[in-house]
Amino acid sequence: MASEDDTDFQLLAEYSGDVICRSGVDMKFRYVSPSSFDVLGWLPEEMMAMDAFALIYPEDLPGLFAVATRNFAPGVEPDRASVRIRKKDGTYIWVEFIARVIRDPSTQEAIEAVVTMRDISERKALEEKLSILALTDALTGLANRRAFDEALNREWKRTLREGSRISLLLLDVDNFKSFNDEYGHQVGDDCLRTIAIAVKEAVRASDIPARYGGEEIAVILPSTDTAGAVEVAEKIRAAVEALQLTHKGNSETGRITVSIGVATALSRHGGTMRMPESLLLAADNALYKAKREGRNRVETALLVAIKEL
Repeated sequence: MASEDDTDFQLLAEYSGDVICRSGVDMKFRYVSPSSFDVLGWLPEEMMAMDAFALIYPEDLPGLFAVATRNFAPGVEPDRASVRIRKKDGTYIWVEFIARVIRDPSTQEAIEAVVTMRDISERKALEEKLSILALTDALTGLANRRAFDEALNREWKRTLREGSRISLLLLDVDNFKSFNDEYGHQVGDDCLRTIAIAVKEAVRASDIPARYGGEEIAVILPSTDTAGAVEVAEKIRAAVEALQLTHKGNSETGRITVSIGVATALSRHGGTMRMPESLLLAADNALYKAKREGRNRVETALLVAIKEL
């Protein structure tokens, strides 16, 4: 005969929109609330025939195991975990997973856990959207400076780890100040948006374009040597020139053009450069050379050697 506590628990669970389960220390479900069908598409009896972690996305298992282990320690407040769980149709949703451990009153040994799973897919989607917005330049739609700095550091470390190479492009719109003075800042913003689209269409899927500042755009080229970087840079330069955007202040062509500096770093033992700032400086020097040599051109910096850590 069911106890009063068991009856109250089942009544609460069966009217909850969350999936509520009872799991033994053997990680088998002894009870699953009817909401499992609405939330996950699985019938309670189907879930009770599975291991408690069988539906968890594999990459999320280590974090969930760590939380579960911590929750089973005596005297701790239950912690929460956000994991992806597989629905019966094969798709995954995000759920917030919390397990409250029930202990034997006399021995304090864990005898079961009450597990609650709440669908947080909408919250996760909003968080992802906000995260993307935080790393996106509002004007151009390219990665912003924060995202660029994070990507450059990440790719720099990967270059060191793999003993490979990395290239960086710095692009500057020629005589852009006079363009803004002539046509106004609104037209200047439209021009930058158009150039950003041309850059995105010209680079490869593995490349990372970002608004570096003002009218400057940077492109990180992972695992790319100087020849490959120059090829991408020339493609970008030609794509911008092909836009045929009128610019009276650009005396060389009468059109919007860009100058591009290219720098490449190789991971080699005994090199002198450690920090990604050295790659930025080399690309900036190459950009300055392109400006000095007549604009609407691509120039390269001397090879930068990376000192291995």
